[in-house]
Amino acid sequence: MHDFNYKGEGLFCEGVSIAKIAEDIGTPFYLYSHRTLTNHFKNFDEAFSGIPHIICFAVKANPNISVLRLFANEGGGADIVSGGELFRALKAGVQPDKIVYAGVGKTNDEIHAALYAGILMFNVESSEELKKIDEIAGRIGIKARIALRVNPDIDPKTHPYISTGLKKNKFGIPIEEALECYQVATGLSNVEIVGIHKHIGSQLTEISPFVDALKKILQLADNLKKDGINIKYIDVGGGLGITYKDEEPPAPKELAKAIVPLIKGKKMDYTLILEPGRVLAGNAGILVTKVLYLKKSGRKNFVIVDAGMNDLIRPSLYSAYHNIIPVHKKAVKKFKADIVGPICESGDFLGKNREIECEQGDFLAVMSAGAYGSSMSSNYNSRPLIAEVMVKGRDFHVIRKRQNYEDMLIKEEVPSFLS
Repeated sequence: MHDFNYKGEGLFCEGVSIAKIAEDIGTPFYLYSHRTLTNHFKNFDEAFSGIPHIICFAVKANPNISVLRLFANEGGGADIVSGGELFRALKAGVQPDKIVYAGVGKTNDEIHAALYAGILMFNVESSEELKKIDEIAGRIGIKARIALRVNPDIDPKTHPYISTGLKKNKFGIPIEEALECYQVATGLSNVEIVGIHKHIGSQLTEISPFVDALKKILQLADNLKKDGINIKYIDVGGGLGITYKDEEPPAPKELAKAIVPLIKGKKMDYTLILEPGRVLAGNAGILVTKVLYLKKSGRKNFVIVDAGMNDLIRPSLYSAYHNIIPVHKKAVKKFKADIVGPICESGDFLGKNREIECEQGDFLAVMSAGAYGSSMSSNYNSRPLIAEVMVKGRDFHVIRKRQNYEDMLIKEEVPSFLS
C-alpha cells in the first residue's frame, strides 16, 4: 500500500528517516515515496494488460514534474485540465499523443497550445466548445482529434464537491443529447471524432458506478456506429478511491475484472483510456509538520503545528480525514486534541478530536496526502509554499524548493503613483 513504516520508534520513508529529512530541510514539507508511486502505477497498468490501454495520470492530483516524469518513464500519459498542466506534462517528458484534455473552460490560447503540441484528443465539454475548437483548428490548419465528455447521470456515491457525473453537475454533455452533438461534430471539417469520454467523480469506493456508467457509454458507441461514426478510444476517466480511514475501495485489478469484459464483449478495437490520480499518488505521499505549541482552552486541547489549511486544505474544504501519527514514537501519555495550524481562520485544522501522543517540538506525519495536497495549496496569510521531497531507496531529493518571502513578491509591482 505504501512505504511509510516504523523502524523501531522512528518513522521511515523507504530507507530514510523522516526525522532526519525534517532536521535537514525544516518543516513543513510534502514527502513522496518513489517506490510507492512506481508500484502503484505498475499495479494499475498490469491490471488492464488484457486490452489495449493508456494510463493517463490526472495531473491535478499532483502536478510536480518529478512525479509526472516518473509516470512518463513508466509509459504513462497525462489527463490535463488547463494550459498550465499541458506545459507541465510536456516539460516532464510526457508524450503528446498520450495527453487527453478535459475541463469546461478551455480558452483560445489553451486550445491553440494543445493543437500545436499534438495531443491525443480534447475531451469536449459543450457544443459551444466543440465549435470553438473547430474554428481554431481551421484557422491554424491542424485537425483536432476530439471525444465528447458525456455525462451519464450516474451517482458516484462520493462527496458532492467531487461528484461530476450527475445532471446537476457542470461537467460534460447530457447523455440524452450526446448523439445529436456527435452528429453536429460530423459536419465540422476541422475535427476528427476519435472517442467518448466520461468521468463521474473522485474517491469512489464502489465498482457499480463505474460499471453502470460504462454500460451507458458503450451503448452510445453502438448507436454512433449505426450512424457511421466509429470510435477508437473509450475514456472511462478516473476516480478510484483510496483508504484514508476505514474505507475499503476496490483494487485496480477488481475494477479491471468488472469493466474489461464489457469492452471485450463489444468485439471492437477500442483502446481504453484510464485517468487515475488519487489512487496512484494519494497514499504515496505525506505532509510532515512540527508541533509549535500545546494549548489548553477550558476542556479543549489543541496541538498547534506549523502546517495549515493553505498547505493542506482537504480537511477544511471537505471535512476530509487524514490519519496523523508521530514521526518518532515516545513514551508520553495520549490525549485527545484538535490538530490545528497557524492560519487566522477557525476552519484551519488538519484533524479534530484525535488521540495523539506528542510534545512541543515533535514532528507529525499527516498521512495519505500525496494527492490534492500540494496541488491545492496557496499563499494564504502570505505563507510561502512548502518544499516537496522524493525518497528513493536510502536517498532523498528536494523536488520543489521551499518558497521564501521574496519569491512571493516576484510578480508584484508598485505603480508610480504610490512611489
